[in-house]
Amino acid sequence: MPNDQEFEKVTERLRELLSGLKFGSVTLIIQDGKIIQMEKNEKVRLK
Repeated sequence: MPNDQEFEKVTERLRELLSGLKFGSVTLIIQDGKIIQMEKNEKVRLK
């Protein structure tokens, strides 16, 4: 189980990935119950 400091670090990084994301996805890769990787896939819409 992650400690409070690790949880805050992960939460802050997730906020950074989500900020400004208009179209796309964020994928969390979990191994042994821990987040080991975050992936951001952003789509750009052309009008």
